[in-house]
Amino acid sequence: MREAGRSSDPMRVETSLSLKKAAIDRELGRLLPRRGSVVARAMRYAVLPDGKRFRPLLVMASGACFGAGQGVLLPFACALELIHCYSLVHDDLPAMDNDDFRRGRPSCHKAFGEGAALLAGDGLLTLAFEVMAAARVPAALLAAKAEAIETVSRRAGVHGMIGGQWLDISLVPEKLTRRALDVISSKKTGSLIQGAAEAGAIIGRAGAAGRRAMADYARNLGLAFQVRDDILDAGGGADSGRPRRPDQTALCGVAGSRARLARLVGEAAKSIDRFKKRGAELRHLALSLLNPGAGAKNA
Repeated sequence: MREAGRSSDPMRVETSLSLKKAAIDRELGRLLPRRGSVVARAMRYAVLPDGKRFRPLLVMASGACFGAGQGVLLPFACALELIHCYSLVHDDLPAMDNDDFRRGRPSCHKAFGEGAALLAGDGLLTLAFEVMAAARVPAALLAAKAEAIETVSRRAGVHGMIGGQWLDISLVPEKLTRRALDVISSKKTGSLIQGAAEAGAIIGRAGAAGRRAMADYARNLGLAFQVRDDILDAGGGADSGRPRRPDQTALCGVAGSRARLARLVGEAAKSIDRFKKRGAELRHLALSLLNPGAGAKNA
């Protein structure tokens, strides 16, 4: 079944993505524990009701580009959001970024305590892999399912997101360079974005050329997303008053960072030109980053 992305009409693309987001939100609400311990309540608090669902939408748009149906993509989309939300809960802890607020309300550890927040993050990460492992796919997609789980694991792990988080908190400001920031950004932020795009392409059984194009798109998109976050921080969009770590705007200024954001988004969009109308949703997601003032940090 061929999904959205066939039309480049902006309104239709926005409607299609809105419907996908609604499906993701419904499924997340179903998957998360509805009652039980403080940890269970903290898990729901960390995920619902807010969130732009950028990463799960990327799974859905990438998979749809290669003809995968929404039903088979949805578990992987939700798993990416659960992993992302776990990372935010842990990022906010005093041992990491020490943020008191997230998405305009108290961080998970401020609302439930550090112990419950730590375990809630663990619970979200564990649930993500339970959801992917339990995903029902046709027999022809069993190998793709296993590959997608392996890819997400690698992108979320010590050689991906977690490795980037360690580089971020251990960065010595005096050693700040563009290359160092790009390495951190490509892992801390970009790796999970790449995993989302790759998972969709894998489930869609994309060919080698399609996978290369998607990898180029996601690599530029991941860097662009972090530059966008840095611009939001510089403009007062961050959620706390803590001292900021060195970032893109420290090297290039806000104007220079906006120019680089535009270049990265342009490169991402160019990478998927070969998909034509099938890549309309992917293109829309990339272009949505060009107005940093309109979105929440770490959406």
